[in-house]
Amino acid sequence: MLTDVIEFRIDRHSGVSTYMQFVQQVKQAMRLGLLNPGDRLPSAREVVEATAVNPNTVHKAYRELEREGLVEGRRGLGTFVTKSLSSAATTGDDAPLRQELAGWMGHARDGGLAVEDVDALYSAVRDELYPAEERS
Repeated sequence: MLTDVIEFRIDRHSGVSTYMQFVQQVKQAMRLGLLNPGDRLPSAREVVEATAVNPNTVHKAYRELEREGLVEGRRGLGTFVTKSLSSAATTGDDAPLRQELAGWMGHARDGGLAVEDVDALYSAVRDELYPAEERS
């Protein structure tokens, strides 16, 4: 049962709706192998206590994840992950691509790049290699 696997962080200045931030964070945790089929998401009450958001916002996020077929609500038990989004390339600290990216980020930091510079460079290269029409 999930208790500390995911800790939601809300950026109220991002321009992204709170419920969509929840959806994105759950998907990211699934892609990284932190959430797997059978894991229980935090209850709406737990999320509300941790983030001070309206319970309807949490329910909306969970409904969206359910609509996408990623989780299912079980009456009286909670909301559970039903699908895996992880792959060997993204799961675990020893995943080769993760190690390469960590090395690159270390070089960027050592070269004096600020996090904003890294984000800008990453976004530019991502957009070159993954055109918007290819992204979901």
